Amino acid sequence: MAELSRFIQFNNEQINPRQMLQYEQLSKALSNTPSLQLTERQLIELKPQEQQIAMSVFWRHRSKQITHLGRLSDIYLLSIGFWREFNVRVWLEMEEEFKDHPYKKLIKQLALMIEEFRLMDVVEKKRPGTKQAFETRRKAYIESHKHRFEVNGQKGFIADSFLSYLFLAAHEGMIRLPQSEVADQFEPVLILFQEIYDVRNTTQSIALAVRTVFAIEEYLARDLVLDYYALMDAIPEAAKFHEHKGVTEQACGDKDNAKETIEQLFRTWHRETQEENGVHLRYELERGNAGKALSIEAEEGQEGNQISEEGVGSASDSSGKVFENDSNDIKKLPRTTKQAKKEYGEQNANVIFEEKRIEPAKDFQSLEMLSVWRKEQSPSVKALTAEFRKRMAQKEIAKRDHLTKGRLNASQLMSLVLDEHPKPFYQKNAKSKELDAVFGLLIDGSASMMDKMDETKKAVLLFHDVLRQMKITHEIVSFYEDAYEATAEVQPNTFEWLHKLQDGQKDNGLSIMSLEPHEDNRDGFAIRWMMKQLKNRDEKHRFLLIFSDGEPSAFDYAQNGIKDTAEAVLEAEKYGIQVLHLFLNTDMPSEEQLHLFHTIYGTHTVSANSVEKFTEITIRLLRKLISLVISAE
Repeated sequence: MAELSRFIQFNNEQINPRQMLQYEQLSKALSNTPSLQLTERQLIELKPQEQQIAMSVFWRHRSKQITHLGRLSDIYLLSIGFWREFNVRVWLEMEEEFKDHPYKKLIKQLALMIEEFRLMDVVEKKRPGTKQAFETRRKAYIESHKHRFEVNGQKGFIADSFLSYLFLAAHEGMIRLPQSEVADQFEPVLILFQEIYDVRNTTQSIALAVRTVFAIEEYLARDLVLDYYALMDAIPEAAKFHEHKGVTEQACGDKDNAKETIEQLFRTWHRETQEENGVHLRYELERGNAGKALSIEAEEGQEGNQISEEGVGSASDSSGKVFENDSNDIKKLPRTTKQAKKEYGEQNANVIFEEKRIEPAKDFQSLEMLSVWRKEQSPSVKALTAEFRKRMAQKEIAKRDHLTKGRLNASQLMSLVLDEHPKPFYQKNAKSKELDAVFGLLIDGSASMMDKMDETKKAVLLFHDVLRQMKITHEIVSFYEDAYEATAEVQPNTFEWLHKLQDGQKDNGLSIMSLEPHEDNRDGFAIRWMMKQLKNRDEKHRFLLIFSDGEPSAFDYAQNGIKDTAEAVLEAEKYGIQVLHLFLNTDMPSEEQLHLFHTIYGTHTVSANSVEKFTEITIRLLRKLISLVISAE
């Protein structure tokens, strides 16, 4: 993990992960596609292979309302308009026909601009509630294209100026167009371009774009220089593989069965990705090739099977790359790891993970240190447990006294005369009950924890001893990712149990003393893993605590990790698991750091200003949480 004290971002803006999740949920609902992911790129995009749509960064650096409405307009266009109303087959035919045309880029970009204009109107009629978002979109892009028209005209980018000119003509009207020598060249095209108001489908949009470019090409010296739309950039690549039936049927002469819409293309890719993701053999999606078996016990993949485990063979170099020609030397795969798959989140689909108990410390120094720390913490542990037991006793007394039935309390006889609703009865002492709660503690095991490890161990030890004394079931786990072995295809993660739920009141202090830093941390994955341990527990109160010294950091898990972790927190909350975060830091946290953690964990995040305060903050957390449980009993 990169410590947030070294948190330098040249692009310092990050969408609030919780807000991003809301946008993504909206996209999924509008498109009726649960697998759809939302991201942010330079221009709005559709990426079937990744099951992604992208909002544009165009909406940054604006007021909150404009940013929000602008992003909504992107989502409406992508997940309603282009999703169901755009004809993929016609688009691919156009790309093939004009692939060698000198102004092919202008034709494509203009066709998309016309489609955007048409689809905004289509969506607005279907869903009148989108009107405000599209009005905001029009105003913002009108201002942008006015500026682009002038700048590109000055630079001699005539085709670019022409595109902006037509955008203004479509959205602002012919009368209010800019006046200049460059604009004078474009005026003859306006009569033809008025057909944009009568366009009803993708075929007509493309036809109008082609006729418009043909009408102006004598004034053009070169094609478009800049990009204005990236919507269809990934579509030809997604559609060209013969194993994906539908879109590519046109390449085989079967145009009747070719997929017509973006929605169909996304669903085809999602379905085939699920089917081809490999069971015992993995297939390359692009070519449909079967790889060599990695083990003598490998069997042919069957369609209905699921990946249950994944192992690491011995025929690999230091980078983990399998030697294809050494099949005779490949030994039987050890089955010690599990495949995460998408049940742990889209960002963690390629994670494999190992669960193991940490080896308890046995060296004299650890034994001595454990004894010293426990002696130091003994007063705090005793004071806390005594406080909790006293409050529990008071709670029980309150429950047993002033009742409407039971044993008569002689000291309360006067209430029979004086009170309108007398309660002079009490119950005998019942056997005290244990607190109905369970705790799961995740400890960031990344390399940046090295300078905080002793204080972290102290805090974890106190947590363990208090819960043991209170007979509260708990689990303590260190988590980390192997940064050296992580690749795009596989990211190995490890969970080390310091104390398991099944251990009860067992003393695992020596296991806590074995806690060590490793490499990276995949927080969202770890939260989902612990959530799985807790969600089916019978306890009324379930708490998931995470001790961490910074933001999520793992392979291809930067901005994605922040969003994934926030999503994991929300998922846990849906199961009634309260997630609390303790930021372990050696210095005062910055406003930037605090803002980041609030976007991930909401109000359930606490910061320690120095390593010396880790234990103090842990005491405060425990006091607050256990008091909450006692008061709710």
